[in-house]
Amino acid sequence: MNHDTPTLSTQKLFADKDLSSPRRTFFKTALGAASAASAVGLTSGTSSAATALPLNSESALSVTKNDQIIASEHWAIKKVENQDIKLYVLNKKLKTTKGTSKGTLLFVHGSSMAGTPVFDLQVPGKPEYSTMDYFAKLGYDTWCLDHEGYGRSSKSRDITYDISTGADDLEAVSRYITQKTGDTKLMLYGVSSGALRCALFTERYPERVSRLALDAFVWTGEGSPTLANRRKRIDEWKSSNRRPLDHAMVQSIFTRDHPGTADQDVIDEFAKAILKLDSSLPTGTYIDMSINLPVCTPEKITVPTMIMRGEFDGIAAFEDVLKYFSKLPNSDKRFVVMPGIAHASLQEKNVKIVLHAMQEFFGEPAPIYKG
Repeated sequence: MNHDTPTLSTQKLFADKDLSSPRRTFFKTALGAASAASAVGLTSGTSSAATALPLNSESALSVTKNDQIIASEHWAIKKVENQDIKLYVLNKKLKTTKGTSKGTLLFVHGSSMAGTPVFDLQVPGKPEYSTMDYFAKLGYDTWCLDHEGYGRSSKSRDITYDISTGADDLEAVSRYITQKTGDTKLMLYGVSSGALRCALFTERYPERVSRLALDAFVWTGEGSPTLANRRKRIDEWKSSNRRPLDHAMVQSIFTRDHPGTADQDVIDEFAKAILKLDSSLPTGTYIDMSINLPVCTPEKITVPTMIMRGEFDGIAAFEDVLKYFSKLPNSDKRFVVMPGIAHASLQEKNVKIVLHAMQEFFGEPAPIYKG
């Protein structure tokens, strides 16, 4: 398929429906002083007049007990070969922010689920598993998307929806968010293949990114036992554009590397949320991560960057991601090893370590002295 960046159009918000919605040590290496770029405007591009899409009954959000956080559903439009691709986007923020937001955060999901199960997971009695709620309460304007081929987004094209296609999605969604918020630079967090999508997007559009967090990231794939096992099934992945999804598959995410890192009730709620949206998943990111790595070039990442690696992650081999980290040119960078965590960090028992690392990175003050 053609991976050239498509011509894109953006649209206005079609509906705003209020949603009255043991700290442990981690290891961090920071090299040099921060070098933060000043805010600049988006590169100008062709965009059509904004249009509205109707809100259907399935996308309507109801009021919850928490009346401090509001949520709204949106669609960004990605134009590919004169076809309109609808990309679902969820926004959550404090009702009382009123222009005092700490910044705009965009969360990007991985290969085996859509966005909301990862970043807005609701587990009874365990509010820390909604990453969006956590950062919204801190004063951030939080967003997540379903990539094309996933969840509520368009699934009409007969393609594998690879990592480059996902980076195209981020072009469309970032343009839309900028139109809605007026914030010309976004903070990005991507997990697993979502981290690869974020890195590739940032290479293409560094002027749109203020800070970049890459969790469960992989560069060349060298030393990854999970990817070595996945390559044994490459003919299967290449034979179809989609692969089946069930509860057992979701469960395997938490048992393949190091069993015991996640509570079963969280896994069950996670699986339920994923299966509510999808019964199959695209094969493109699996193929890319198995046989097409590297798809990212560290020297092209010029923004402040954090690499996050779970202690037991079977995909993000330590030496592989450390080599990527060493080649990042911006001196404002950090490498975080998260103890007791495998691949799905935001759904695991030590999630507060992950949230703490993210909060510290995204909240870092701008440097006074730049050298």
